[in-house]
Amino acid sequence: MVFLVIAIIAGLLGITGVMSIAIEMAWILFVVGLILAILFWVIGRRPPPI
Repeated sequence: MVFLVIAIIAGLLGITGVMSIAIEMAWILFVVGLILAILFWVIGRRPPPI
C-alpha cells in the first residue's frame, strides 16, 4: 500500500522514474501476498493428520 501511495504522489509530481519503480514494487508485493493467501487457504482446508 505504501508503494502505491508513493507511486500516485510521484505521478502527480511528474517524477516518472520513482513512479514506475514504486508501481513495480507494489505489483510484486501484491502478487506475492495473493499467492501466500491462496496457499494458506488451501493448507488450512486440509484435515489434520491422524
